[in-house]
Amino acid sequence: MRTLRGMRAPDTSEITRTECQKCGAEIHGLNGRYCCALCGWVNHWSEGHRDLPDLEDDPDYPGQ
Repeated sequence: MRTLRGMRAPDTSEITRTECQKCGAEIHGLNGRYCCALCGWVNHWSEGHRDLPDLEDDPDYPGQ
């Protein structure tokens, strides 16, 4: 987490957009991860702009 005036601020998601690499439609995603509703194309998870959170960071993780 980043700090803001001495307080911890949560990382927020960014809505991003690009052109579908399969059909050319404009598509939107979160943090550079995309899925095209028209043709079904998806980019690989590793192409996102940020690392994915660890399993333990998920508030629904049963181990917490």
